[in-house]
Amino acid sequence: MIVATLERLTILDAAEDLAKMIVQSELADEYRRCLDKLKNDSSAQEIISRFVQLRERYEEVQRFGKYHPDYKTVTRTIRDVKRELDLHETVAAFKKAENALQELLDEISVIIGKAVSEHVKVPTGNPYFDSLSSCGGCGSGGRCGCRTN
Repeated sequence: MIVATLERLTILDAAEDLAKMIVQSELADEYRRCLDKLKNDSSAQEIISRFVQLRERYEEVQRFGKYHPDYKTVTRTIRDVKRELDLHETVAAFKKAENALQELLDEISVIIGKAVSEHVKVPTGNPYFDSLSSCGGCGSGGRCGCRTN
């Protein structure tokens, strides 16, 4: 049973305020603008659709590897479409905005985790932030290269 204490409610209110600040931030605004532009860009949506279809075909071919008769063709085609997708201006802008927002969220997670304890692990998916949040908490006795405090 969780008891709603004043301290707990204060923490939850502060977390809610932080979430509102993030949602109202310039980075979040840019992310939403880029997402909207991506959703409304017919050429980007066409490339995304082609990529999704090819990815399904690619996964099927990968089950058999280089022994599948279409292995080289499908592999080459999916690389070409992926490159086209990555170089599309709208897609690139969206990815840049998405990464910037994710970086902010990762940084906030690490700051909160470190405020609790140096040993709190905060999985961010970003090697830079993961190394900051895992020092001393990996349990390997420092063999991984982290500092044990």
